[in-house]
Amino acid sequence: MKIAVVGTGYVGLVTGTCFSETGIQVTCVDIDIKKVEKLNNGIIPIYEPGLDVLFHRNVAEGRLKFTTNLADGIKDAQVIFLALPTPPGEDGSADLKYILKVADDLGKIMEEYAVIVDKSTVPVGTAEKVSAAIAKNAKVEFDVVSNPEFLREGVAVEDFMKPDRVVVGTRSERAKKVMEKLYAPLVRQGNPVIFMDERSAEMTKYAANSFLAMKITFMNEIANLCELAGADVDNVRKGIGTDSRIGKRFLFAGIGYGGSCFPKDVQALAKTSEEYNYEFKVLKSVMEVNEAQKTKMIPLVKKHFDGDLTGKTIAVWGLSFKPYTDDIREAPALENISILLEQGAKVIAYDPEGMENVRNYVLGNKITYAHTPYAALDEADALMIFTEWPQFRTPEFEKMALLMKSKVIFDGRNVYELDQMKELGFTYYSIGRATVGI
Repeated sequence: MKIAVVGTGYVGLVTGTCFSETGIQVTCVDIDIKKVEKLNNGIIPIYEPGLDVLFHRNVAEGRLKFTTNLADGIKDAQVIFLALPTPPGEDGSADLKYILKVADDLGKIMEEYAVIVDKSTVPVGTAEKVSAAIAKNAKVEFDVVSNPEFLREGVAVEDFMKPDRVVVGTRSERAKKVMEKLYAPLVRQGNPVIFMDERSAEMTKYAANSFLAMKITFMNEIANLCELAGADVDNVRKGIGTDSRIGKRFLFAGIGYGGSCFPKDVQALAKTSEEYNYEFKVLKSVMEVNEAQKTKMIPLVKKHFDGDLTGKTIAVWGLSFKPYTDDIREAPALENISILLEQGAKVIAYDPEGMENVRNYVLGNKITYAHTPYAALDEADALMIFTEWPQFRTPEFEKMALLMKSKVIFDGRNVYELDQMKELGFTYYSIGRATVGI
C-alpha cells in the first residue's frame, strides 16, 4: 500500500513516520521548501521522543519520502491524509482555509480512486465541505473519511503504534475496507477500530479533548478551594482518583493547560455550539477558569516582594507547555514571563527543549537563556516552575540554596513535597496546598 500525508507538522510527521514503520510506502507533502529540504537532509523539525529512530530507519530503507510537489506526492496513493493546520480564527472557530485549498487542488489532479482522510482536528461538517471542494473538479471517484488523531505530545509515537482505539468516520463500505487494511498492523492486540458516521467522528475528537480540559480545570478549581479551606489538593486527588468512575489521570492541579490542542479545541467546540444556538455553559467556564489559572502565581510573587518586582531576578524552570516536547503554544510560562518583565523583573530561563522556540518565535533576547537549570539560579531572588520536566524533580537542593539569593520557590506544577521543603528551609508556594515558610 502507498499513502500520502499532506502537511509535515506535528501530526503529519508522526503519522507518516509511524505508518512507514508498518511497511507502507509514505510520501509526505509540504509547501514549505526549507522544511522539506531539512527533512530530506535528515533534520527533524520537532522534538518527540522515539520519532528520530523511526524516521531515520524508514528514510534509509526508502519507505519515507518528502516532497513539495502535491501531484508527485499523491501519485498511486490509495489513502491521502490531510494533516494541515486548523488555527482558531478571530471568532474562535477553526480556520479551514488550508484544508479546503488542498481539497480544491486534489480534485484537479487525482487520477484514480483514493480515500481522502481528514486527520486534522476539524469542526462538525468538515468532511462534507472537503468532499464538495474535491468534487468541483474531480474526474474520478473518491471518499472523504474523518479519522481524528488522539496523540499526546511526548508519547505520540507510542500512542500511534499502540492506540487505545482508532476512530473512523465513513459511511462508505469501500473506504471502510481500505481503512481496516491500513490500521490492521496497529490493532493486532484487539484495540478497536470504531466506525461511525463522519459528523460523529468529528465531534468525538472535540468531545474527548474538551472533557479532559474540563477534568483538569475542575481539579484546579478544587485546588483553589483547598487553599481557602485548609485542605490539601494532593490528598483530595488520591481520594477521588482511586474511584474507577473518575480515574487517576488528568487530576493534577497546576497553572492550567496549554499546547496546540486543548485551548483551540475547547474554543472551537464552544463556537460550534453557538452556531447551533446552544449555550455550552460548562465550556465557557472551563475557558474562563483556565485563563485565570495560568497567572495564578503572579499575585503571590508580587505579595512576597511587597508589590515591587523592579530589579528582581526570577529564575524560570520550564518553557514548553508540558514535558517531553518543545511545543510552546499556549504555554503558561510565556504569559507569566511577559507579566514579570512588565513588572520590571529580570528573567533567566531554562528548558531542556523549548528555549530555541521561545527565542526564535516569542521573546527573542528579552530574557536570558541558561545552559543548565542551575545556571538559571545564580543570584536569583526566586525560582518559578512552569513545566514538570523529570530533571526538576530531584535537584541538588543544597546547590540551589548556595546559588540563589533567596530560598524561594513558586511551583506551578506541585513538583515537591511540603515536608521536604519545610525540612530544607525553603519558602515554598504551590497550588492547592499550604504555603511553607511564612
